[in-house]
Amino acid sequence: MVAKAMGQPRLIVSTAMCLHSPMASRLPLPQLVQLHWPQFPFDLQIHILSSVSSFRSGGLFQNHFEKLGEMGKEKKSGGCLGWFIVLIVVAAIAIALGFTLRNKFHGGGGDAPVPGPPGAITKKYGDALKVALQFFDIQKAGKLEDNDIPWRGDSALDDGEDAKLDLSKGMYDAGDHMKFQFPMAYTATVLSWAILEYGDQMNAAGQLQSAKNSLKWLTDYFINAHPEPNVLYIQVGDPDLDHKCWDRPEDMTEKRPLTQINASSPGSDVAAETAAAMAAASLVFKSTNSAYSTSLLKHAKELFTFADQKRGLYSKSIPEVQTYYNSTGYGDELLWAASWLYHATKDHTYLDYVTGTNGESYANWGSPTWFSWDDKRPGTQVLLSRVSFFDSKVSSNGNLQKYRKTAEAVMCGLLPKSPTATSSRTKSGLLWVSDWNALQHPVASAFLAVIYSDYMFTSRTQRIHCDSHSFSASDLRKFAMSQANYVLGENPMKMSYLVGYGDKYSQFVHHRGASIPSDATTKCSDGWQWLESDEPNPNVATGALVGGPFLNETFVDSRNNSMQTEPSTYNSAVIVGLLSGLVTTSSVVTSFT
Repeated sequence: MVAKAMGQPRLIVSTAMCLHSPMASRLPLPQLVQLHWPQFPFDLQIHILSSVSSFRSGGLFQNHFEKLGEMGKEKKSGGCLGWFIVLIVVAAIAIALGFTLRNKFHGGGGDAPVPGPPGAITKKYGDALKVALQFFDIQKAGKLEDNDIPWRGDSALDDGEDAKLDLSKGMYDAGDHMKFQFPMAYTATVLSWAILEYGDQMNAAGQLQSAKNSLKWLTDYFINAHPEPNVLYIQVGDPDLDHKCWDRPEDMTEKRPLTQINASSPGSDVAAETAAAMAAASLVFKSTNSAYSTSLLKHAKELFTFADQKRGLYSKSIPEVQTYYNSTGYGDELLWAASWLYHATKDHTYLDYVTGTNGESYANWGSPTWFSWDDKRPGTQVLLSRVSFFDSKVSSNGNLQKYRKTAEAVMCGLLPKSPTATSSRTKSGLLWVSDWNALQHPVASAFLAVIYSDYMFTSRTQRIHCDSHSFSASDLRKFAMSQANYVLGENPMKMSYLVGYGDKYSQFVHHRGASIPSDATTKCSDGWQWLESDEPNPNVATGALVGGPFLNETFVDSRNNSMQTEPSTYNSAVIVGLLSGLVTTSSVVTSFT
């Protein structure tokens, strides 16, 4: 795009215009530049303006221009002859610069200045953010407070009573009524991260308090689920029993057994993810509820110590969970938790942990992966890049730089014009990794991209390098927007995958509460008629981010098609984070503390 504006045809046209414009020699410089180089990027126009200004105001050509000005009425072509000389010199510079930019850079022009406080709200993203946050309210268990969802009521009030604990809060995982700690803790960590990076933007959009209320609903549950340093309750409900039922949560009658990890049945992955969530949340509440923040941080430290000292996979200790949220490793959660604890405490012990032998064992530097409830490495790489960008005292640490270089490799894989771009995309440009819950990876990746772009903006980092090419923060933001826009309706199906946003969205969301009329009386097996019904859901699961399209970009809107129509709370966390980053422009804070 830049090179096209700087080619020789443009020079010839500009010269011809000059030769036929006797007033050109007396135009103010900005008007002259706009007249002859209107297609040039703004920053290049500034360079040309500066060059022409120096020609006009001093040195070898100063007297010549003064004489030409005096003779303007008698020798109009003389002024243009002077400009012709200037044009040749400036255009030669421009052409050379243009070819260089064309071959090296993408995105055109320079990045905008570092943004300050939140600017104007982008209505599309602001409206979508408000919608997305409502799904957390739909998923809340326990005795509801200030409930605005007319078809939801109190549920799971006896959860935890077998252990004499109040585990009534927390959130249901997806369209079912299970409380799975591993993805629920990831939900809380990502939601905390979004608030920490973009709380000012959420506030400008009027959604910060809603986000914080949802987060506290989760962390209240986590505190109660951790009654002893080496004990964490990681599941409420029996998934086999639960999935034999189709009923409203308010009408549940099936047993709700508790599952825990402990010193003899460890689960470093789920314990560390919960530690990460509580450490991150402690930062969210630090300025408004210091006692609560202190409590969260205490639990986070204990859980991290438990996870680190009693190492083991929770899915190995408790084989029954492998069918649902099987963990493929715990090293990534240990690094993730330590990174969050470093941000929460500034204790260099945690930074040493991630940059020392544990980093060498688990970080997998140089090998980009997909951010998800099971793989925290990309999130850790971006989070530790924050330290590299903004903390000059430790930024020279060699292994810390490896995290940043790997984060940069993740970004390069996302950018469609990068030579290292992933080929895992639909024809329309949506990142696509799997049939099940297809939107999880593109939305989570776009969330990381918008965060990294804002680290670049705020630190005035101009480019990232992807082999022989380089890209700007604006390129990353444009990629993030492309994924968000796809979700919100710019896709071949011309539908929004965010329920409740836009004119067309899923009417058959795989969600029990949404599919059953609120005045129906159902028990475990009485509600199957609603799953099989050909009628749209009687209740709108507002804010649900459904699974998403197949690779061929088709979508079958059916309640029985859980692969495509089932939402989840962890999907909601990443779409809330992404929309919060896009809703307006703002610089990020250089420290969370």
